[in-house]
Amino acid sequence: MRIKLSDHFNFKKLIRFVIPSVCMMIFTSIYSVVDGFFVSNYAGKTPFAAQNLIYPLLMMLAALGFMIGTGGSAVVSKALGEGRNKEANEYFSLLVYAALIAGIIISIFGFIFLKPIAIALGADDNMLGYCLMYGRILLCSLPFFILQNVFQSFFVTAEKPTLGLLVTIGAGLTNIVLDYLLVGIFNYGLVGAAAATAASQIIGGTIPIIYFVTKNSSLLRLTKCRFYGRILLKTCTNGSSELMTSISSSLVNMLYNLQLMKLTGENGIAAYGVIMYVNFIFVAIFLGYSIGSAPIIGYHYGAENHKELKGLLKKSLIITAVCGILLTASAILLASPLSKIFVGYDEELFSLTRNGFRLFSLSFLITGFNIFASSFFTALGNGFVSAAISFSRTLLFQIAAVLLLPLLFGLNGIWLAVVAAEAISILVTAVFLIKNKKRYHY
Repeated sequence: MRIKLSDHFNFKKLIRFVIPSVCMMIFTSIYSVVDGFFVSNYAGKTPFAAQNLIYPLLMMLAALGFMIGTGGSAVVSKALGEGRNKEANEYFSLLVYAALIAGIIISIFGFIFLKPIAIALGADDNMLGYCLMYGRILLCSLPFFILQNVFQSFFVTAEKPTLGLLVTIGAGLTNIVLDYLLVGIFNYGLVGAAAATAASQIIGGTIPIIYFVTKNSSLLRLTKCRFYGRILLKTCTNGSSELMTSISSSLVNMLYNLQLMKLTGENGIAAYGVIMYVNFIFVAIFLGYSIGSAPIIGYHYGAENHKELKGLLKKSLIITAVCGILLTASAILLASPLSKIFVGYDEELFSLTRNGFRLFSLSFLITGFNIFASSFFTALGNGFVSAAISFSRTLLFQIAAVLLLPLLFGLNGIWLAVVAAEAISILVTAVFLIKNKKRYHY
């Protein structure tokens, strides 16, 4: 039976509705994970370190897609909740067109400044060539990757989360098959990995365009539209937290790499890369839940259904707590076999990665609450609070932690930095939730 945004959501229905979004984010994270596996095991440690050095920059450039997707989803779902379907489709179309144009412009500037940025990030003579080669190939597919990130949210708003999942699975399988062929069989190394990822991103961005351009059974369709400056601004404001999260995460990842380069050299960057790959999959569950639940929250807020909104918040916090406990326990237990998959060929690197991930995984107990709270306020149209939570957890507290904790605990301080940042951030989250309770009636 089709689940509608206007429905009453119990635990079972809520989980059923968000599962496709969770799976979608997991498959999206598989892009980099699969690349990392093949590059590390077939191309070697230096190309693997180079890939990890430049990848945060590419994710930062792609952050525009998350901003427009999440921020725009809140605007469009609210319009749907108010019964303004025509305006909702025009808003949706405007945002997709704007994302495509912006993606092309960003790619051009990325090509121009890639080399000096790679050098500034710490790429030495051995790594620079690999960084440039990998980065330039993925910059070609960046506009499609931005669109894919936009459509991840809008498939849910269109009440087609399963279709969004199928598109992501198709793109993910393309990446896996091409990685196996180009890197594992034909030994094209980092070039093959980049080409595989680029191909999957092109598929992930093109198929949704074809679907929404043609006549379909969803709530949304790409149409002609006029320019709504107010809607574009509202979208950017709403989605600023997701933009902040993505950009901050990328900047912090660069800082982690710089700190690790000082303490352990190339091994430290490779170990951190593995931890980030595995982290993507675990955190994807929280991100997927937030993306899947946001349109429901936005719809019922627009419809002024305060009782349902209150219920959604309570259920979401319970689900997040259970997931946090399960993910933390799983991460600690699986730290050794997961590390071995990526760097089992090097005993020193394996030990470094395993110990780092065990400490890092403690953050999963808290991370989900902060991610959901940021998404919750985005769905309510409060971009300021959402951005404040994201700014605190992904940039302010993490920078402080990654600079200070190594002075006290050495290398372990780097792995614990994210734990400390998330722990302090949850206090900020709690204050905002309590302070805004009367305003939004949850």
